[in-house]
Amino acid sequence: MKPDAALADDAVPDWPDRRLQRARVDTAGTSVASVECLIEEIPVALVYNGISHAVMLATPSDLEDFGHGFSLSEGIVASADEIFDCEAVAVEQGVELRMEIAGERLQHLKARRRQLAGRTGCGLCGIESLQAAMPSPEPVPARPPLTVSAIRRALKKLNAHQKLHRVTGAAHAAAWASRDGDIVLVREDVGRHNALDKLIGAMASAQGPAPDLADGFVLVTSRASVEMVQKVARAGIGLLAAISAPTAMATRYAEEAGVTLVAHLRRERLTCYSRPDGLIND
Repeated sequence: MKPDAALADDAVPDWPDRRLQRARVDTAGTSVASVECLIEEIPVALVYNGISHAVMLATPSDLEDFGHGFSLSEGIVASADEIFDCEAVAVEQGVELRMEIAGERLQHLKARRRQLAGRTGCGLCGIESLQAAMPSPEPVPARPPLTVSAIRRALKKLNAHQKLHRVTGAAHAAAWASRDGDIVLVREDVGRHNALDKLIGAMASAQGPAPDLADGFVLVTSRASVEMVQKVARAGIGLLAAISAPTAMATRYAEEAGVTLVAHLRRERLTCYSRPDGLIND
């Protein structure tokens, strides 16, 4: 697959070795040389006030959003206002996301400090106890239900916003959609958790009025694991729609957290797995 020439220069991260010369052999045995664009994943260290807390494998785009979203979804900070600075610094092995956070939050982080090596699709590496892995959720505030037609409309529009996936075929997307099903914001990454963290971070740190979390939903191109539900619940988002299947634990956690979980999205059907009162079949 050749890179999409219509894409803006910043649609794909400008990182070494992202384009690869290769030869494709078809069923007739013909070899054709071309250039393929491969998605990149690099170690990204999340560093708080000079202390390295976690290393995740991520796509090197929208990294400041990633830093904000990871900090919020992991409960390291309670709001984006507690992150005073976030800078992505290239180092020999990858990237350091150097953040300065409020002193009270740093003390809390030190108290539960852990080192973890993140892997694509891994959300619990380094958690030290079962209690830390599965904390009881604070219920998401009740909000007016959303419509099935809005979810279908967002699903239909999402592909046009997946620039990185179009050129690599290997990126997950997390999108914020309005109550009417319009795609407002999209973030992509090789890891589904990272894409969702980037989206949450972008929403939390956006300039201007903050998005009304009662007036939209999150749509993801992955399965709905319990970590994905935890992230949207911590962000106060009431509906998560996933293209693939949920896990049983994700449905139980969503029910407890007050999150309407919709999965197995297809244009002609979808399945609601928790809190059906958050959805109107119109």
